Amino acid sequence: MNAPLPPRCALGPPMPLPATSEAELHAMRRRAGHEQGIVNLSVSSIDDPWLRQAIINEARRLYGDTSVRMR
Repeated sequence: MNAPLPPRCALGPPMPLPATSEAELHAMRRRAGHEQGIVNLSVSSIDDPWLRQAIINEARRLYGDTSVRMR
């Protein structure tokens, strides 16, 4: 009936994690902003072309150029 689950080995296959929802991601970003001053921006959501390019330039300076186009 309600038999206990068999023991799991730490070296066994990992259980898949459920996908993180948009609401959970937003909450994590908000918490990081409040606690650590970290900002996570979506470049495609920035309407001002000058500001968008300034942010792209700063990201490239900090993290290097990426092969994936940001916009």
